[in-house]
Amino acid sequence: MDAMAVERSAPRSRPARDTAPRHRDTGLKQERAVRTRGQVLDAAAKAFATKGFPAVTVQDVAELAGVTKGAVYFHFANKEALAQAVAEEFYHVLGVIGQEVEEAGLPPLQAVSELLERTAVAFRDDTMVQAGARLQIERSLIGAEMPMPYLGYTESLTTWLRQARTEGHLAAGTSPEATARVLVSAFFGAQHISWVLNDRADIADRVQEILTAVVPLAAA
Repeated sequence: MDAMAVERSAPRSRPARDTAPRHRDTGLKQERAVRTRGQVLDAAAKAFATKGFPAVTVQDVAELAGVTKGAVYFHFANKEALAQAVAEEFYHVLGVIGQEVEEAGLPPLQAVSELLERTAVAFRDDTMVQAGARLQIERSLIGAEMPMPYLGYTESLTTWLRQARTEGHLAAGTSPEATARVLVSAFFGAQHISWVLNDRADIADRVQEILTAVVPLAAA
């Protein structure tokens, strides 16, 4: 048999098949994407809290996050989308605080006080909360639909105040709904004043003033 015949009859070797699980690479890419998105969102919160929506650029956010502008645009279509995401995260944080207070199983009026006190700490210490609050003030300057403010927070307070009335701990004739609205208005107004005058350093004291003035009157 000549050499060419041997070559034709010999079985061709196949390239080695990659047996590594492909989902591993996909998972790593997803983890990196989630991590990058979180970095961008945190950077956007810091920028919005510090400078306000009109003054912030996508380049500002990219530099703060340590990524390229392309990486920002991969996750968020524009600056308005960033503002929407930060505002949504702001209300998510408020919801988590409310859930934690609910799970603590406190008496209703104590739960009201606890919610306001914990929220005050978040306004003082949490950049995402500070950014969300500023964006709600600037909502008319943002060309995108923003979350409706304060609704869930007001409902949480209303629920506890209704419970307090049922248990006889709310003064006769006191409206849980109206009292909740007064507390929300007082709290968010106080945090704004505290921010403007003292960079929220005295927000805890201002909240105690609200609680001292409103909650005992409601329960008198």
